[in-house]
Amino acid sequence: MATAAARHILTATREECEDLKTRIEGGEDFADLAREHSLCPSGRSGGDLGQFSPGQMVREFDEVVFSEAVGEVHGPVQTQFGFHLIEITTRTG
Repeated sequence: MATAAARHILTATREECEDLKTRIEGGEDFADLAREHSLCPSGRSGGDLGQFSPGQMVREFDEVVFSEAVGEVHGPVQTQFGFHLIEITTRTG
């Protein structure tokens, strides 16, 4: 079975999410920005969500994590929770 590990930053608005993505692309640290800005409790650990399998996250999140490039920051991805920046750190299967 496929598994992946990822970290994310959850924001309330697309604009904030896009601003944070620009800052990451400009060299700011993903984990530092997650600790400072993420609305998800995972922000305290730099946005780290650990390892998970398909179906454990909401559909929109899964679609990115199990199909897009590893090691890149993807988003904004809108879910019922808000807007996410997602970095896939590993994927198997």
